[in-house]
Amino acid sequence: MNENNENTNSQQQDINENKKSKLSEKKDKSEKIKVKNRKNKKKGIHLGISSVVLIVFCIFLLIIATFLQLNITHFIVPSELFQGKNCDIEDYLYTIKYIPQIPIVMFVGAFLGRRYGLISVILYILIGLFILPVFALGGGWKYIFEYGFGYILAYIPAVFILGTILKKGYTNKNILKSILISVLTIHIIGISYMLILAGLKHAGWDFVSHWITAQSGLKIVYDIIFSFFAVFIAKYARVILWFYL
Repeated sequence: MNENNENTNSQQQDINENKKSKLSEKKDKSEKIKVKNRKNKKKGIHLGISSVVLIVFCIFLLIIATFLQLNITHFIVPSELFQGKNCDIEDYLYTIKYIPQIPIVMFVGAFLGRRYGLISVILYILIGLFILPVFALGGGWKYIFEYGFGYILAYIPAVFILGTILKKGYTNKNILKSILISVLTIHIIGISYMLILAGLKHAGWDFVSHWITAQSGLKIVYDIIFSFFAVFIAKYARVILWFYL
C-alpha cells in the first residue's frame, strides 16, 4: 500500500511539474510576444498626425526640388587643348544646370524610412499623374509617355533599396552602399525606359545619345555627391525628430 501511495504521489508530482512547465512556457511565449510588439511599435515613425505631416512635408520637398535649378560651374579640360588651339579661361570652366531631385528622394527615404518613404514617393507620383502637374514637364496620365518618366518611376525601387539597407544601421558603409545602389538604380531604369520609348517612337541615335549624356552623364556624379549630404542630414534629422517625439 505504501509503495502504491508513493507511486501515486510521484505520478501526481510529475503531472504538477508538467503543468507548471507548460504554464511557464506559455508565460515565456506571451512575454516574448509582448517584447516583440513593443519593439515593432518603437520601430519607424508611427502613422499618426505627426507621420502624416512629415509625409506631406516630404512630398512638398519633392515638388520643390523638381523646379529647383542649380547652376554648378566646375573645371574641365577642353578638347580644343588637344587640337593645338588657344584656350581662354572660360574654356576651362563648364556650367551644368542641375536639378537636385534625386538627392531629395534619398533624403526622403533616409529620413522617413522604407515604409513611409515609399508612401511619400508613390503619393508624389500619383499626384503628378492624376491631380496636379508637379513633374518637370507638366503632369497627367499621358506623362508616362515622356522620356524622363522612367527616372520618376525608379524612385520607388530606389527608396525601397535605400530604406532596406539603412534599416540595418546608419553606418558610413551602409550609407555609401545604399546611395550607390539607389542612384544607379534610378539611372539604369531611367535610361532603359527612355530606350524603350525611343524605340517605339523611332527616335534617332543622335537624339538618344545626347539625351543620355544630358540626363545621366556627369549628372550621376553630382547625384551621388549631393545624395551623401542629403542622407547625412536625414540621419541627424531623425535623431532630432525622435528626441522631440
